[in-house]
Amino acid sequence: MTELSLVNRYRARRTAFYLWRNNAGIITMLFLSLMMSCFTGIMAQIVVYLPWTPVPLTGQTLAVLLSGIVLGRWGAMSQVLYIAIGLAGIPWFAGAQGGAGVAAGPTFGYLAGFVVSAYLVGSLIDRYAMMRKLIPLTLIMSAANFGVILGLGALYLSLWLSATKGETPPLDQLLMMGVIPFIPGAVVKTVLAAVIGRAIVPYHIKQ
Repeated sequence: MTELSLVNRYRARRTAFYLWRNNAGIITMLFLSLMMSCFTGIMAQIVVYLPWTPVPLTGQTLAVLLSGIVLGRWGAMSQVLYIAIGLAGIPWFAGAQGGAGVAAGPTFGYLAGFVVSAYLVGSLIDRYAMMRKLIPLTLIMSAANFGVILGLGALYLSLWLSATKGETPPLDQLLMMGVIPFIPGAVVKTVLAAVIGRAIVPYHIKQ
């Protein structure tokens, strides 16, 4: 089999999956959303704890970004399911945590950001074919990761610290606890998600 034929088969299968996903029924999309929820839960167990912040480094955000790529707008549903099932008691949040108490913890803002980010990514790449190219994808992933997830996460962390400690932390301290330590990993996951997205989503098809 020639190299050209392999490339053509890869492109055909990529296109076929995208068209199948766009026309799949609600039950199928709910099932796929649940699968991406499970993937997010698995990636959440890649954890690095830092001594100066209650927010750990995890692999979750890569799964969140990929959920938007693979499922489109349904990526948001995968993250809603991930949060709902975790709050119901399944211990698949970071560090094998679960239960309703997580909603009152320091990381809930990041979880909320997962839903918004997955919807943002999925909506843009489904609606605009040009957004599926590498540079636009990287920009989308950057906005979702840095602007939405870290932004909402840091905002909620500030409110949580104010409620539990009785005072709002200064901006530099808040950034050191909720944003700066996550930037190197966010860069890697953003670029990786964009490369994977470019590989699996055809950019020549419009919805």
